[in-house]
Amino acid sequence: MDARLVAGLVAVGLVAASFPTRAHNNDDLEIVTLSNRADLVSGGDALVEVRVPKGVSLSKVRVELNGRKVTGFSADSKARTLRGLVTGLKEGRNHLTAEVDERGHGRDQRAHLFITNHPIGGPVLSGPQIVPFFCATNVFQPATATTPAPNFSGLSTAAVGAQCNIATEYKLYYRTNIVSTPPCSFALPDPTPPVGVTATTAPAPATPPANACFKPYDPTLPAPADLAKTTTDHGMTVPYIVRVERGTMNRGIYDIAVLFNPAQPWTSGAAPQAQWNGKILYTFGASTGQPRRQARTATNWTNDTALSRGYLVAQNSMTDSALNSNRVSMTETVMMMKEHVGDRYGPVKFTMGSGCSGGSINSNMNASIMPGNLDGITISCAYPDSETTGIEVGDCTLLAEAYNKPQWTALQAGLTQAQINAKKAAVNGHPDQTGCHGWYNAFGSNGKVGNYVRRGVQNSATGVTGPLTTATTNNCEMPLAGVYDPVTNPTGPRCHAWDWAASIFGRTANDLSADPTDLRARETRDNVGVQYGLKAMLSGAISAEEFVALNEIVGGSDKDSNFQAGRSVADREALDIAYRAGIVMSGRQYAKTAVIDLRGWDDAGTSPPGIPIHYQWRSFSIRDRLDREYGDHGNQVMWWFTNFLVPLGPSASLAGEAFVAMDQWLTNLKADTSHRRIEDKVRRAKPAGVADFCLITGGARITPLSACEAADQAVIGPAVTTRFKVGSSPRQVAGGPLSENILKCRLKPINSADYAPVVLSSVQLARLQAVFPGGVCDWSEDGVGQHLARSPRDYSDGPGGERLGSAPDSHEHGHHGHHRGHGRGDDDDDD
Repeated sequence: MDARLVAGLVAVGLVAASFPTRAHNNDDLEIVTLSNRADLVSGGDALVEVRVPKGVSLSKVRVELNGRKVTGFSADSKARTLRGLVTGLKEGRNHLTAEVDERGHGRDQRAHLFITNHPIGGPVLSGPQIVPFFCATNVFQPATATTPAPNFSGLSTAAVGAQCNIATEYKLYYRTNIVSTPPCSFALPDPTPPVGVTATTAPAPATPPANACFKPYDPTLPAPADLAKTTTDHGMTVPYIVRVERGTMNRGIYDIAVLFNPAQPWTSGAAPQAQWNGKILYTFGASTGQPRRQARTATNWTNDTALSRGYLVAQNSMTDSALNSNRVSMTETVMMMKEHVGDRYGPVKFTMGSGCSGGSINSNMNASIMPGNLDGITISCAYPDSETTGIEVGDCTLLAEAYNKPQWTALQAGLTQAQINAKKAAVNGHPDQTGCHGWYNAFGSNGKVGNYVRRGVQNSATGVTGPLTTATTNNCEMPLAGVYDPVTNPTGPRCHAWDWAASIFGRTANDLSADPTDLRARETRDNVGVQYGLKAMLSGAISAEEFVALNEIVGGSDKDSNFQAGRSVADREALDIAYRAGIVMSGRQYAKTAVIDLRGWDDAGTSPPGIPIHYQWRSFSIRDRLDREYGDHGNQVMWWFTNFLVPLGPSASLAGEAFVAMDQWLTNLKADTSHRRIEDKVRRAKPAGVADFCLITGGARITPLSACEAADQAVIGPAVTTRFKVGSSPRQVAGGPLSENILKCRLKPINSADYAPVVLSSVQLARLQAVFPGGVCDWSEDGVGQHLARSPRDYSDGPGGERLGSAPDSHEHGHHGHHRGHGRGDDDDDD
C-alpha cells in the first residue's frame, strides 16, 4: 500500500508470533525501523520496533508520529518490544517518538527517531529522474509527432503524475497438477499485448498460453479439480495458490508472487502468512537499453522451483537492464522493493538474486554498489558491469570498421579469407572473427545519442560492414523529431547510457538546476594510448606493419557516438565517479556476496545466431578482480559447461542445483550470528561440496578448472576444438589485465624495447609516435581515476554523491539520530 492510499492514517498492524524477536539488553528506550534504514524509507509506511528497558511496563509506552498517537502495536513482554507497521508517513521528514510515562515511579524517558519518507515513485538516493519519460497505459494510444505509443502496463487504471504511479492490483493463480505432453507452459498467464503498434492500428489482444501451468483462481468458486499442492522447504503442505501483486515503484512496473491462502488477510509485514518461508528470489532482466518509456518487466514470476518451496518471487521493470541503464537507480529500486516486502509481507530471511547477461550485470551491480541488498546470487552468461563491458563493445565496433579500410585491406592482398579472419581473431582475442561481429551487430549502436540507421557487420565471413536496416530509430524509443540532433534539436534528449544516468555522472556544465536535456552527460568511453593488436604482433599473428597501420586507422568515437579519426576521450570526473560508486564492479565489495556463476559457451559462431558475445573469460575476469582487490575468490563458485549459453541439454540440471546450493549457503550464512566480517561469514557458510567444476563432453564433472581443457580434449579428440579454451579481448591483446577494469589507462613514452623480439623501423616508430603523442598505455599502473569503491552513495545533492554514513538511530531526551552524510569516511583513503 502506498502513501496515496493511507494519507492521514496513523495505525499499526498486529505482529505475528513468527516474527523474529530480539532481546533488549540495555537500559535505553530505542526505536528502530526493520525493513530499511530510517532515512531511506519509501511508500509512506515503515515496520517499526520499540525496544523497552527492563522494568518498564510496555503498556506505559506511548508512541507518536508527528504529534499524533500511534496505537495497535503488538507487545512481546519476553523480548520487551513493541512492533507494528506505522503508516501515514508524510513525504519528507517524520518525527517518531516513544515515551515512558511513569513519573510516580521515577521514570520519564523519551526516544526520538526521524524517518525520512520518499515517494513510492522515487527517487530515494539516485538523484533527479530522467525526463522526458512516458508512462505505460491501460488502453491503446497511438504515437504522435512528439510522443511515442505507450507500452501496455498490465494494470487496469491509468498512470498518474510524472512518476507514472498506477494503483496496485492483485490476481490469484493456481498451479495445475495435470501432467501433459507437451508439458504445460510457464509463460506468463497474463501477457501484455504486443508492443509493436502503428499510429493507426491497435495491437491484437494478448492471450495466455493454451496449456498454461498457472491458471486464474477464483476463491468464490469450488476448488479446481486440477489444483496442485506443494510442500514448502519449511515443511508446510498447502494448495499451490499464488497471489501476484502488480503495481508501480520508482517508475517501474513490478510483480510480486508468493504462495497465498485466500481465506486469510495479508496486508502487513507484521502478520505474514505462514506458508511464505521468508525468502526472496529477485530476478533481473537481460540486455541493456535506455528507453524513455515505462514498461512491464520482461522477467517472469512463474518460477516453479522457487514458488513451490515457499519463496517470494520479485521483479521490477526498472531492474531490467534493457529498460534502465542507470545502475544506481536500479539498485535503489531493489532496496525499495525489499522494503515493501518487509513492510507488507513480513521479515525477510535473505534475498537471492538471479539473472543472465544484463541480468547478471544488475546482480553484480547490487553487490558492488550496495552490498547486502542481495545476500547471494546465481548468475549465468555473466558480465561484471556495463562500463567495462562497454570497453569491448566499443573496441569491437572500431576494429570491425578498421578491417574494411583500405590501409588494412591492402595489407591482406594475396591471403585467403581464412587467413585474414585468423588475423582478426588474434587482434580481437576471440576464437574467431565472429565475436566482434556479435558485439557490433547487437550493441554497437547502443551508444548513439540521437537518430540513426543501425549499422553493423553484413557478412560474418568477410566482415563487410554497412547498414543492417533502412529504418531510422533512436535509443530513447521516441519519435524522431523529439530527440537530440546537433542541427535541428541540439537541446533534445540524448539517448545513451551516460545521459540516462546523468544524475550520477553529472553533465559537462554540471548544472542540474537547468533543463536536464540541454547538457551533455559526462562519460567514461576512452581508448587513448591503446595499442590494438600488440600481443598479436609479438606472437607473430600479425606483422609489424599491420600493427602500426591498424593503430593509425582505428580511431575512436566523438561525444555524439560518431566515428572519428582521433581516439575517444573520457571525462575525468566520470571516471572518478564510476569507481567510487561501484559502477565499475569492485572486487572488494563483491567479496561480501555469495556467488554461483554458471558459465556456458557463446564465444564464437552462431549461438545465438549472429551474436556470440558472452565470452567465457568474463567469469575469470570477475575472479581476477576478487583476487586483486580482496585477496581471494572464496565467495565465488564457478560451474562451467560448454553445450549452451545457459544450462540446457546435458547441463539442464545445473540451474536447479545452483538454486538449492545457494539456498543452503544463505541459510548457513544467516545462522552465523557472530561478529565476524561479512566477507568471512560468506566464506565460512559455503556448503561442503559446493566448489568449482566443469561439465565436459560426455557429462563428467572435472575439477580443478585448469584441468577442464585437457579432460575435454581427451574425450572429443585433438581434431575437435575444445570449448574450455578461454579467450580474451581486444584490450587484453593490447596489453591490458584480465580484470579489464581500467577505463582509461595511464601513459608512458613509446620505447622500442617494449616491442622485442619484434624490431620496428624508425619510420614505423615515428608513425606510432604520431598516433600516440602522449604515450601508450602503461598497464602496470592503475587507471586514471581508478579508486576503491566508496559505496553506497547518496546523489540527492548532486552528481558524484556522498557516501552514506551511519544509519539514523534514536536517542533519549530529545537527542537527534544520525542523518545521511554524517559520519561518512574519507573518500580518498585506502586508495
